[in-house]
Amino acid sequence: MAANQPTPPSTATLSSQFPAPSSSTPPSAPSNPLASLLSPAGSPSSPPLPPPPPASGGSHSILPFDTLFTNPVFAGGLGLASLGAAAAFGRRAFIRGGELLKRQLLVNVEISKRDPSYEWVLQWLAQPRDNSGFLAQRITRLRNLSVATTTSRPTNGVYAADEGRATHASFHVQPGFGKHIVRHQPGVYIAVDRQKASTAQTVTGEPHETLTLTLLWMHRHAIEDIFTQAHELAQSFQQGKTVIYTTRNMNWTVLGKPRLKRPLGSVILDEGIAEHILKDAQEFIKAQEWYTERGVPYRRGYLLYGPPGTGKTSFIQALAGELDYSVAMINLSETGMTDDLLAHLMTQLPERSILLLEDVDAALVNRRERAPDGYTGRTVTASGLLNALDGLAAGEDRIAFLTTNHIDRLDPALIRPGRVDVTVRIGEATRYQAAKMWDRYYGDMDVDHSGRERFLKRLHELGLFGGDEKDPAVPKRHTSTAAIQGLFQFNKGDMEGAIKMAEGLIPRTYEPEAPSPEGAIKSPA
Repeated sequence: MAANQPTPPSTATLSSQFPAPSSSTPPSAPSNPLASLLSPAGSPSSPPLPPPPPASGGSHSILPFDTLFTNPVFAGGLGLASLGAAAAFGRRAFIRGGELLKRQLLVNVEISKRDPSYEWVLQWLAQPRDNSGFLAQRITRLRNLSVATTTSRPTNGVYAADEGRATHASFHVQPGFGKHIVRHQPGVYIAVDRQKASTAQTVTGEPHETLTLTLLWMHRHAIEDIFTQAHELAQSFQQGKTVIYTTRNMNWTVLGKPRLKRPLGSVILDEGIAEHILKDAQEFIKAQEWYTERGVPYRRGYLLYGPPGTGKTSFIQALAGELDYSVAMINLSETGMTDDLLAHLMTQLPERSILLLEDVDAALVNRRERAPDGYTGRTVTASGLLNALDGLAAGEDRIAFLTTNHIDRLDPALIRPGRVDVTVRIGEATRYQAAKMWDRYYGDMDVDHSGRERFLKRLHELGLFGGDEKDPAVPKRHTSTAAIQGLFQFNKGDMEGAIKMAEGLIPRTYEPEAPSPEGAIKSPA
């Protein structure tokens, strides 16, 4: 039995069955000491596990994510990036939430400098306010200011050479560019932001300006009060004055400072003329509802014609002051004035203003003549003017005055009814006008009117009232009211001097002098 039992293989035999791994094969993992202690003595060790099979395609991964995420440097950077992204998202959400809250709680009103209310609101902001209270005293301090200076001469008629011409100066301080806070009423505050834009007008080069008012939504009703008070304040500054508008590029702009209203009685026309035009204009202003009910365009046109110096333009200015209107002038002879621009200006006419078109006859002649420099003259055509006065481009609520020295040069279509409703001749000075002007200048001195009678008699002898039909020896001449006014202004407070100088009212004709055959006279140095 013992001889038949198999003999256990020796160690050398086992080693030959499991050859040692070659140097090219990766070494096996070190044996676990605990496993060797737990395994029974004399038991053979387990063979090493083969290496894991390669990935499909036979290529390893380019980005070992397991290694990256287990890297502490990479993990820390990823964490910081996540915190930065979360902070940026939170900041953006906070800004959006603030903007949404601002839109819900605040109301903004932006005013452009082109709007008439821009100057009104600036003047209103410059007014002194009651800033009593702890909060109001600290947040309503204006730190950026701008000043506008106006100068004027004395009004008492006294002039001192050492005082200079501009002896009176007025300084108007108003909020400058930047942000301010103004108290309107107790508990109502206005944030003011006055900014100057980078763009500018192409003609004047003046930069655009904007004024933004910001209030709480619960105080939005104060906006109406602000503009109402600003407009009333602007009207108070213009009380007793006439505003003159002129054209600049495509807009209306105020020409200089508002002028004191000229009394209607200071422009003396022939008997009944001024009263007739004033009554007609007043009836037109009151009849707006009558025009609307009948579908008739609400506009009125007047034509004043006559020789120069008879007071046509002066009467229009005085009439505007009497009606509490402004005057808007358009120079049809201005270079660059076109039919489209004229139509645009007519539709944008300032409210409560009289449109004045002077010397219409001179603006519509010689349009086809070409100057040596290639300029073809004015670009306003006769048809463009007609359409602007009475056409689709004509505006409503308008009083228009046209003046001319030569009515015979005007196109009959221009002065037909509908475009010109009232035509009045303002002629040479009459006996009635001369007497009224004498009383206006010397009425306080010539109480018994004896000086007036001597002055009128002298003018009659000079034939300045058109001659005398009964006496052919009296020459037939005429003079203007402007000449008589100049005579009285030259002889302030001197009636006798005015009577003696009456001969100077005779119109003179100036002829060119004949050239000297010897040429110009040279005087020694």
